[in-house]
Amino acid sequence: MKIGVNVPNFGPGTDPAVLRSWAQTVEGLGFDLLMISDHIAITPDVAERYPAPFYEPFTTLSWLAGLTTRIQLGTTVLIAAYRHPLLTARMAANLNELSGGRLVLGVGVGWARQEFTALDIPFSQRGQLTDSHLRDIRAAWKDTASYGDRRIPLWVGGNSDAGLRRAVRLADAWHPLHPTMPWLREAAGRLQTYADEQHLPVPALAPRIALRLTKEPVDAAGRLAGEGTIDQIMDDLDQLRLLGAKSVVLDTYQGDPHATRHPQAAWQALATVAAHLLPPSTPPRTTLEQS
Repeated sequence: MKIGVNVPNFGPGTDPAVLRSWAQTVEGLGFDLLMISDHIAITPDVAERYPAPFYEPFTTLSWLAGLTTRIQLGTTVLIAAYRHPLLTARMAANLNELSGGRLVLGVGVGWARQEFTALDIPFSQRGQLTDSHLRDIRAAWKDTASYGDRRIPLWVGGNSDAGLRRAVRLADAWHPLHPTMPWLREAAGRLQTYADEQHLPVPALAPRIALRLTKEPVDAAGRLAGEGTIDQIMDDLDQLRLLGAKSVVLDTYQGDPHATRHPQAAWQALATVAAHLLPPSTPPRTTLEQS
């Protein structure tokens, strides 16, 4: 099972130097995947959660590809309706080729109504537009002469029934966000049911979970996967592996934009997880001391 990290590409503490340190730290710790999110128009509804500066994902990942050598790079998630599908297909294929086949394209329908208005895209049609765009992107990628011959994994986010069905129809993996373990087990059963109904393969499981490391166990009924002591977090990862997850993305962002000014706390939590993931004889390749 691959373990990735969601890196904040937004907020008052984020700048090119911090993004570089994030990439070097995450790759140095031995994680498999670095992912960032997507917004274009930082409207008030977006800014409330993810304030400027907000670095656009394709340009940012292209830059980070040149600063890294091994780690996969991806989006969690690109809002499909925000760009023409042929533009998305072209940029994704180019980034994948230039990075040596390291791109994972995670997509979603979006939630920011004001941003849709600013981009002159009908919010009420975002589900239909996402389905249509994903079909067009896949069709474009079949033209290998124009779009490259490296296959790009396509993940579909969304915790709703529509998101699960979309993942079955159009994705290589289903990418739910911030689940609890009981909910995820139940949803994985629904994913199987939807696949059986459509006579299609079940997409791989690739959740993005919280990473909130605590000294004392978290016993609340609604505890998110990835919250709690290191033993709880490692048990969650074991349970996800048993559930069939092929990739898990750890998300250190807890909703406070000012925390982006102090990424060292997140890096330390990731270093703790990395130390428990790697065999004792293989110390994590950390760059924390340099950051």
